[in-house]
Amino acid sequence: MNKIYIPSLLFIFTCFAGIAQTQGTDSLQTNGIHEIAEVVVTGTRHKSDVRHLSQTVTVVDRARIENTLQPSLMPILTEQIPGLFVTSRGVMGYGISGGAAGNISLRGLSGGTARLMVMIDGHPQYAGIFGHPISDAYQSFLAERVEVLRGPASVLYGSNAMGGVINIVTRQMPSDGVSTNVRAGYGSYNTLETEATNRIRKGRFSSMISGSYNRTDGHRSDMGFEQYGGYAKLGYEINNSWKLRGDVNVTHFNASYPGPVSAPLLDGDQRITRGMTSVAVENNYEKSSGALSFFYNWGDHWINDGYTPSAGEGPQDSRFLSHDNMMGISLYQSAQFFRGNRITVGFDWFRYGGRAWNEYVSGEKAGSTTDLVDKEEDELAGYIDLRQDFGSWLSLNAGIRADHHSRVGLEWVPQAGVAFHLPRTAELKASVSKGFRYPILREMYMFPPQNPDLQPESMWNYEIAFSQYLLNGRFNYGVNLFYIDGKNLIQTLPNPNGSGMLNQNSGKIENAGIEVQAAWRIDSRWSVDANYSYLHMENPVVAAPEHKLYAGANFTYNRWNVSTGLQYIAGLYTQTSPVVTEDFVLWNLRASFRVTRWLDLWARGENLLAQEYEINAGYPMPRATVMAGFNLNF
Repeated sequence: MNKIYIPSLLFIFTCFAGIAQTQGTDSLQTNGIHEIAEVVVTGTRHKSDVRHLSQTVTVVDRARIENTLQPSLMPILTEQIPGLFVTSRGVMGYGISGGAAGNISLRGLSGGTARLMVMIDGHPQYAGIFGHPISDAYQSFLAERVEVLRGPASVLYGSNAMGGVINIVTRQMPSDGVSTNVRAGYGSYNTLETEATNRIRKGRFSSMISGSYNRTDGHRSDMGFEQYGGYAKLGYEINNSWKLRGDVNVTHFNASYPGPVSAPLLDGDQRITRGMTSVAVENNYEKSSGALSFFYNWGDHWINDGYTPSAGEGPQDSRFLSHDNMMGISLYQSAQFFRGNRITVGFDWFRYGGRAWNEYVSGEKAGSTTDLVDKEEDELAGYIDLRQDFGSWLSLNAGIRADHHSRVGLEWVPQAGVAFHLPRTAELKASVSKGFRYPILREMYMFPPQNPDLQPESMWNYEIAFSQYLLNGRFNYGVNLFYIDGKNLIQTLPNPNGSGMLNQNSGKIENAGIEVQAAWRIDSRWSVDANYSYLHMENPVVAAPEHKLYAGANFTYNRWNVSTGLQYIAGLYTQTSPVVTEDFVLWNLRASFRVTRWLDLWARGENLLAQEYEINAGYPMPRATVMAGFNLNF
């Protein structure tokens, strides 16, 4: 970025923020009555009534997160989001590298191959060398809510948002005061969960500080997991329209993986530290809003790949080490110039990369190192997103992104959609959108299949959705139909010009499916919800189930809160060559009791049907597990 570029963006940002402050209201009117609907930021950058969007955004709010009593966000999203599935291998912890879990897939597109983006407050969170999110870093104490956009979000977020976006919106104090929460639990396999959070709001100042410690021995030998996490966020409102905020999040975990049961592994150990920080200045006028932010995330990895004695192997001579980073500057401004209009203009600059090397601790090369990769690459992009409402019955959406990569060149990314606001609080939506991702450094430069000549992957997503609120908003349901057509997927295949294997742009995606959601607040005590997804894949992939069904119920009475859920998984590929699939049913039960104003007792049981199943091939999941503990609130 040259010396002219940043001042130019600041000038545009400041000028655009002052436009259209006196225009008419941006609300959706039905029969002259303003209807309050869910407001989201993912999919538009600015706060928007979800009914205006032509794509599907599902929100998991703080109440739902707290009721599940989980330290990690990933199990919660697996239950609540149709079409989304996260792999697991044990009672706690996902790990990375060999035998790792935590791979997030959405509609058959995998975050493990950098086709799904996780964000914190709109900032991408992925390993700079490997390109994928790190599931162990996304803990429940971070989130006020989680917004999941199902389908490509590359127009707003660029590469890696090819299949969708998970945006973690961090917590904040809604009004003046001080709130402190301490949570602790203990259970099966010597598992311990702890966290403490303090939130303060006083006048224009706000803060949040959280810390956690989690550990388990695991349900198999050599499967221990230990995690330390900390998060701090500070905010200051300069005036009614401008505010500053900054945050930092660090998590460290030690993980061991025992290998598949058929070939137990020794010394499979990992020491991982991940961190992120961001600083932002935000404006919010009546008819204009935007932000300028800088973010930086990084990781240090130490890995011993271990050895398999039954195969005649001995201890590894080397350890894998890496330091990766990703930084960026994001600028966007949204404004309404006349009634029913909304235009968002944005610019992004990303730099990602790092260094990976082997460090030899024994053998002939003891004391030496071998570099695997030491690279950085840049993206520079501009985008525009338009929405126009026509009366109270129609919203049109369109957007385009011009994304320039320092090695690949220019990529154009369009999307368009329409939302019909029908009588009886019904919505009919249709959209077509392009998603893409650039090859990651690992695919181009690391390990024998590497190929520096790889080109971007791309796909088109076609979607129709219908939703409706009934019974004065107490019952709602939605149905989505989608079709995905992708090309140039990177696969490891025999080298056509020589021996060995080579990463090549030869794969295709042809996925189609249906997703259904429903929720019914029966009365002040009872509520039920369910979701189902069916996924058809012409080219099946691991960790994307054909059928996924969840049905849950929640009961609240006086001091009691009890929730339960059944999850049915069928046609889950754990291997594709040879084909191995799994079918299973999981029953979970959670309960809490408020002893006093400041003390809650809680208990959680998982897989209470004691199902035998695998998600990662060769890694059987634990049978029934239980946890119990307390919450302190003061």
